[in-house]
Amino acid sequence: MTPLSDHSTIAQRLPDGLGPLARLARNLAWTCDEQIAAVLGEVDPEGLIAASGNPVAMLAAVPRDRLDALAGDAGFRERLARAEARLEGRLDAPSWYATLPEAPAAIAYFSPEFGLSEALPQYSGGLGILAGDHLKAASDLGVPIVGIGLFYRNGYFRQVLTAGGAQQEQFVELDPALLPMTPARGADGAPLVISLPLPGATLHAALWRVEVGRVQLLLLDTDVAANGPAERAVTDRLYGGDSEHRLRQEILLGVGGVKALAACGIEPAVFHMNEGHAGFLALERVRRLVEDGVEPEHALQLVRARTVFTTHTPVPAGIDRFSHELMARYFGQGGVPTGLPLERLLALGAEVDGDPAVFNMAALGIRTAARVNGVSRLHGAVARAMFAPLFPGVAEDDVPITHVTNGVHAETWVGPEFSALYRARLGDGYGTRSEGWEHLASISDEELFEARADARLRLVDEVRRRLERQASERGDDQAESAWLTGLLDPQALTLGFARRVPTYKRLTLLLHERERLTRILTSAERPVQLLVAGKAHPRDSEGKRLIEEFGAFAAGHDVRHRVIMLADYDMALANMLVSGVDVWLNTPLRPLEACGTSGMKAALNGVLNLSILDGWWDECYGPAFGWAIPSAEEPGLDPAIRDAREAASILDLIEHELAPRFYERDGGLPHAWLAMIRRTLCELAPQLLATRMLRDYVQQLYLPAAAAAEAVAVGR
Repeated sequence: MTPLSDHSTIAQRLPDGLGPLARLARNLAWTCDEQIAAVLGEVDPEGLIAASGNPVAMLAAVPRDRLDALAGDAGFRERLARAEARLEGRLDAPSWYATLPEAPAAIAYFSPEFGLSEALPQYSGGLGILAGDHLKAASDLGVPIVGIGLFYRNGYFRQVLTAGGAQQEQFVELDPALLPMTPARGADGAPLVISLPLPGATLHAALWRVEVGRVQLLLLDTDVAANGPAERAVTDRLYGGDSEHRLRQEILLGVGGVKALAACGIEPAVFHMNEGHAGFLALERVRRLVEDGVEPEHALQLVRARTVFTTHTPVPAGIDRFSHELMARYFGQGGVPTGLPLERLLALGAEVDGDPAVFNMAALGIRTAARVNGVSRLHGAVARAMFAPLFPGVAEDDVPITHVTNGVHAETWVGPEFSALYRARLGDGYGTRSEGWEHLASISDEELFEARADARLRLVDEVRRRLERQASERGDDQAESAWLTGLLDPQALTLGFARRVPTYKRLTLLLHERERLTRILTSAERPVQLLVAGKAHPRDSEGKRLIEEFGAFAAGHDVRHRVIMLADYDMALANMLVSGVDVWLNTPLRPLEACGTSGMKAALNGVLNLSILDGWWDECYGPAFGWAIPSAEEPGLDPAIRDAREAASILDLIEHELAPRFYERDGGLPHAWLAMIRRTLCELAPQLLATRMLRDYVQQLYLPAAAAAEAVAVGR
């Protein structure tokens, strides 16, 4: 694929009549609009697959004769015009947010990663996917959110699995000209660049603008000519490098992000930190107020009033910490100015009853935000206990940390089978509907069964294609790989398990009873198949060991047609899995799952959940929607015994409840199973929407923050 120096090159190579393709490709509305995506996909289906679903890269490479043929196709031009009108309709649609009195005109949402599409690989897992769904819901509801993040030239990493199941990492350099984003420009038309001081250097960053429906995301990129080699590398990889490298990235995200907003002429009324990585944004805002003559402590109060902090971390080990020595080097004399004495800054990140020599980014976020929330009801309670030391003299139940349970963007994650059912009864834009889901009760058993069967067949076909491609890339012997064409059964009960692979998610839990698991999987009467995917951080040796252990089991000749380990877990693979399996399995060590939104995505596709009562499932579980795995949580219980008990419970449920109910047929239909799906759609699905989540943020956090900030400002 030929690199391009400017996005305008793509528009220039399009024949007359096809110009709207460039605009459609650059606005990520196509990630959640089937009709727009279908028109883009019609241009060059194979080319779009080769470009990892990225229509900008596809348009850069599509042969000229194909473009000329499309330009001469009146039917295609008509479909293109309808797609362009559809985008315009999304941008100009009536806004729920516009009906709210005294709503803030701009809200800044800072996150270290954003998962909007596999075509823009700037995410590693749930934190980024949640951020992407947050922006898409903002577009749907007309909430004026501006996302702030970093552009990582190597993204996260591509995962390759050896034949034995071991993880290997590949890093691919991204060409911004071939991605759905454009340079952010000033009033004079020149590309915007912001600068900030570091010890012994100045860090410069270009700004990229990503259109997400009617909201925007700004990404800061340090790979610019004005920087030296060390500074150019600041935004090389997501979650890469040592502690100092991470500190530089987080300074750029927080301090540089505030500067980016100012450069774009955006003055947010509310600042939202999606985890502690963005905590330094408070310091730049304090600095600006102090330079305007505000006393530092009052400046902190003004900043705090306008700030919302969301924690996703139920374990202290998941929080970024930096040494005081490193902090002094970067924020002391000659470093990043903050408007605060170094001692005051260090106090903002101080741990209580912790290491006195470290700076805690979650503590900084909590101390500089007037409103703090966890991401599920249970996680809110866990967070209050975890951060209670920051509130001396306050009873744990009274610690001022609330919760907003996560949601998922329906039109992004619902597959074509259930999307058709939703549109037929709820209309277009069903993901914004807060009412009317009871109409789904009219879906017949025959319709539900057909939709689930079609989704499962689509999944099986895609898994076979992916595994054949994986085998080819590894150079596997063709004769040895011949069995791939017959693996999996499109009629069999199919379970899915896919997520990041830290140890607490317990990828290998089911391997405690391998012989029993094998017997269940290979049953002649009630076969079960299991699809697994997940990445471990490149430096997480234990997570990589778990992947290799499970991969070795999956490669065994007795089960390899029933249990599949899929490589390179990304949004495309996640979408395929959550829409295609019958049951979503989740086995975290309770209560270490803050929310766990993959099961929400599955439920919207008529998939039943089999999960530990943790995260969202703890508050939303009902026997009509799936199964609760009993937790063995006796104090002092040996972890190995706990794992063995919970693994046995899962196998009991699969063998004695799930499989019998799935295969119990009357007239060819599993009526009891389908009844559970119907109740999931009618009763559970509306609770799981990202638009419900964002309405909660607006009404419970953003509007109160804006109102309180005005009150504090009056006292200034």
